[in-house]
Amino acid sequence: MTSDQPSLLVLAAGMGSRYGGLKQLDPVGPGGETLMDYSIYDAKRAGFSRVVFLIRREMREVFEEQVSRKYQGILEVDYAYQDKDDLPGDFAYPEGREKPWGTGHAVWAAREALQGVPFAVINADDFYGRPAFVQMHSFCRSLTEDSGHALRAGLASYPLVNT
Repeated sequence: MTSDQPSLLVLAAGMGSRYGGLKQLDPVGPGGETLMDYSIYDAKRAGFSRVVFLIRREMREVFEEQVSRKYQGILEVDYAYQDKDDLPGDFAYPEGREKPWGTGHAVWAAREALQGVPFAVINADDFYGRPAFVQMHSFCRSLTEDSGHALRAGLASYPLVNT
């Protein structure tokens, strides 16, 4: 893959503690599709050809079985892992904390898989719709090394009133 081809980073490491399970893998569609499946379908139609799933290491087997297999020959699939101890510089994880830091830490954890490529970030358990992926892909394609952006990335978001 060349550095001008945008990647889609799917944040899927959630523990589902309030939900009671891995909601990112629960089927919602008539054929057993997940919200992630709808997003990846829309992302592919918008021009993304690579997806990086950010997960916890212990989720790898279930993701390969339930997710990656669906996309063989359709998209390039990679993984990055969120580890609470993978922190920049002199940062230290607070004693007693079990959960990861959140979105910023998740993107940090995927840094090696995304090195040098423009990318967009989505949550695995949110629905965005095709127009959002078209905008994300277009934005990522506009990010060149000389565009003046320190981080060649975009984050899909909506005003809270619209969610």
